[in-house]
Amino acid sequence: MEQELKKIETEEEIALAEKKARKILSTLGGWKRTHSCGELTAKNLGEDVCLMGWVQYRRDHGGLIFIDLRDREGLTQVVFSPEYNQKAHEEAHVLRPEYVLAVKGTVRRRPEGMENPKLVTGEIEVVVTEWKLLNISKTPPFLIEDRIEVSENLRLKYRYLDFRRNKLKQNIIFRHKAAQCVRNFLNANGFLEIETPFLTKSTPEGARDFLVPSRLHQGKFFALPQSPQLFKQLLMIGGFDRYYQIVKCFRDEDLRADRQPEFTQIDMEMSFVEEEDVMSISEKMIQTLVKELLDIDVKIPFPRMSYDEALDKYGLDKPDTRFELYLQDITDIVRGSNFQVFSKAPIVKALKVPGGGELSRKEIDDYTEYVKVFGAQGLAWIKIKENEWQSPIVKFMSDEEKQKIAERLDIKPGDIIFFQAASKEVVNDSLGNLRVKLGERFNLIDKNKLNFVWIVDFPLFQYNEEEKRWEACHHPFTSPQDKYLDLADIENARARAYDLVFNGNEIGGGSIRIHSYDVQMKMFEALGIGKEEAEDKFGFLLNALKYGAPPHGGIAFGFDRLIMLLLGVKSIREVIPFPKTQKGACLLADAPSYVDKKQLRELGIKVRETKNE
Repeated sequence: MEQELKKIETEEEIALAEKKARKILSTLGGWKRTHSCGELTAKNLGEDVCLMGWVQYRRDHGGLIFIDLRDREGLTQVVFSPEYNQKAHEEAHVLRPEYVLAVKGTVRRRPEGMENPKLVTGEIEVVVTEWKLLNISKTPPFLIEDRIEVSENLRLKYRYLDFRRNKLKQNIIFRHKAAQCVRNFLNANGFLEIETPFLTKSTPEGARDFLVPSRLHQGKFFALPQSPQLFKQLLMIGGFDRYYQIVKCFRDEDLRADRQPEFTQIDMEMSFVEEEDVMSISEKMIQTLVKELLDIDVKIPFPRMSYDEALDKYGLDKPDTRFELYLQDITDIVRGSNFQVFSKAPIVKALKVPGGGELSRKEIDDYTEYVKVFGAQGLAWIKIKENEWQSPIVKFMSDEEKQKIAERLDIKPGDIIFFQAASKEVVNDSLGNLRVKLGERFNLIDKNKLNFVWIVDFPLFQYNEEEKRWEACHHPFTSPQDKYLDLADIENARARAYDLVFNGNEIGGGSIRIHSYDVQMKMFEALGIGKEEAEDKFGFLLNALKYGAPPHGGIAFGFDRLIMLLLGVKSIREVIPFPKTQKGACLLADAPSYVDKKQLRELGIKVRETKNE
């Protein structure tokens, strides 16, 4: 193939070929495709067909010209032979990669030994009797092949060309099939697909809103929805009973591999339900999706794990349960230790890695730097040898402490133990993420497993140390568990919330909602939101709650992330047709961009100029 590509030549030769090609450009002129380029087989031998697509490669073999013709469904080899049409053969010399053409011809068997078993069409070829050149193409900025490495920025800038590469094309087709599967399942289970508005009111829901200025109401702004949360609750109050949407949501937040400023979620809501009802229908939907897309049977119901157990054993509320490597609390053992880092810390946890003693000092130093991202000051460690413990901290530990640690962690020669001593949040976050890193380093994770687990019994509130106030762990419309309905014990109150975790990634989260006006006002009060502020920001929901709101609850699944995980790709941008970069830019459309001053004047907006640093 590389040899064929090298034949495309000098700029002068390309320009000359393009000039000749322009002279024979044509229109469809009534031609109709009979087949795609991915379906002809030996069953079609002798048939007259019409194919249309793009030139993948051109190969000149003596008196014959071979073209691999590509469309969405695959490749078909077509042959231009002077024996069948002299003029068609002569004109075919102008063809270059990505030219668009239509061919008519007869299906015949490939010569013996020339079959391609990797292609559905590999047994046959189409010998051309007529053809039309429908369009020409510049030389693409990258080869339209999967095995060619291309920078992500170049791929995003020329996304329409990247779509032609099979890998991304199949990802987008997979996404389509997943959306259809979800719709079919929910439709069959009594859900109604109902749209909610994109131009709505700015409400505090955790992330920054994207604001849209109003021309008709200058000085006022719409916000793009972070989720349809309030509207789907209003649909329940309106009596629609079961609602869903596969919907765009928007959050102005810092990006990463699995986060985008605009993303898609499967949004669901149900009336007259409790937690198990929502979780059960969700499990069945995921089970159906995995079976239809991957032909894998997953067992339901999925395991349930409390939030406290997840943090205790895994350090994270999105535990990867595919491997057993658990955090263990040793605070009681080291409370009186001479090692003050341990003795003065609120909590101390250990993470034993069987066979991890092979780690080099450089690797340990790298892991120490890694945990600092999560607020840790450092990372203590001990290597277990046959007759000694190796570590700078061993000299501070008594024989009794060492014995108790050895018994609790069931250590063996060749193991390594990592320790973290700090606040509960820092200890869990740093060791929990380190656990995943080590699982990958020691190949402890079975990549073929699909492990789902529900995390339940979340705290209703979390304390914001910087702002010195309580915040909702999920959102302020999440119902407290029944015994905490009076909200008298904010610190210990638990939520009727649930998250679904898939192989260490949160793919969905939801809750039973507050359907009582009085309880909702108590919730706002606990969050430091006064009556006047609550009416200003959420008045339309509060008013609706006064008109017989039914008990209701729901869940939202991150559709992009779910597709990413099912496909096993590393970036969410690989499953979104037109994604943004990590800096939130669209390289294809060159957005965001400056707008005309006239547009700004119509909106009553003046942009403050900033000096370039």
